[in-house]
Amino acid sequence: MDTTTVDSTQNSSSLFEPTTVTETVTQTVESMSQFWQKAQVFFTDVLLANVPRIIIALVLLWVGFKLVNYLTKMIRKIMHARDMEKSLQDFLGSLIGIILKVLIIMSVMQMIGVAVTSFIAILGAAGLAIGMALQGTLQNFAGGVIILLLKPFKVGDYIEQGSNSGSVMSIQIFNTVLNTPDNKIVIVPNSQLATNSLINYTKSETRRVDVSIGISYGESIDKARKVMLNLASTYPVILQEPAPPVVHVTSLGESSVNLQMRMWVKTEDYWPLYFSLNQAVYDEFNKQGIEIPFNQLSVHFDEGVFAAKK
Repeated sequence: MDTTTVDSTQNSSSLFEPTTVTETVTQTVESMSQFWQKAQVFFTDVLLANVPRIIIALVLLWVGFKLVNYLTKMIRKIMHARDMEKSLQDFLGSLIGIILKVLIIMSVMQMIGVAVTSFIAILGAAGLAIGMALQGTLQNFAGGVIILLLKPFKVGDYIEQGSNSGSVMSIQIFNTVLNTPDNKIVIVPNSQLATNSLINYTKSETRRVDVSIGISYGESIDKARKVMLNLASTYPVILQEPAPPVVHVTSLGESSVNLQMRMWVKTEDYWPLYFSLNQAVYDEFNKQGIEIPFNQLSVHFDEGVFAAKK
């Protein structure tokens, strides 16, 4: 018989010898005993010793969250009493609630022995990395806060900023949604609206309407002025304050004397009056025989020069 075969047979049989099995069982029992001893020590020395602190921490956490909810409700009521924007109320209420709850959680963690300083360092590093990655987004967020606080416009206002214009549909955290007169939706970043100049057409209660028209040289300016003011008197929406309607000569053009009638109306009446009055002035000037010139080229022939060339 081969020697290798004999050795392997002896080794395999040795695994099932009584002494080897006994040692294995003994080691297993000792390991289990050590595990239960450690578990008992953990249960008695750690859990039972810290049970009062854990219970107190949970109670404080529950009470703290209740107080935060009550405080945020009070803050919302105060903002509502001061007629703050609904979107600003929701934003500030949520932000204050989150900050206070985070502070309470950190206080409870410190109470039960968790190292809060390292936790704060990790949050700070993560916040710095996120801030650098989302720099543009954070600028839009800050712009939204500025818009909600300073109120350069509100929902429903018609604004113009650069090439963008329309009625404000909503002021969101990162952008503002506009609706154009032809029903297009324009989304503008808040940072662009907060840091650049813009025009708010509807913030004031009244606006001045300017209607411009030209008359031919030789026409009576006083007659044209009287016709325009008589037309203005037929519109009850035209206000007498801050100033009554007036007609001025604004310039002497190449082929016309340019007049402009100025009057004040409520903001919501601006465009209806502007469109109606432009057509009314044109129709009335035609009835009164007042010529409205247009660009044209007049050619004059000198008969003597023309005859000599023949």
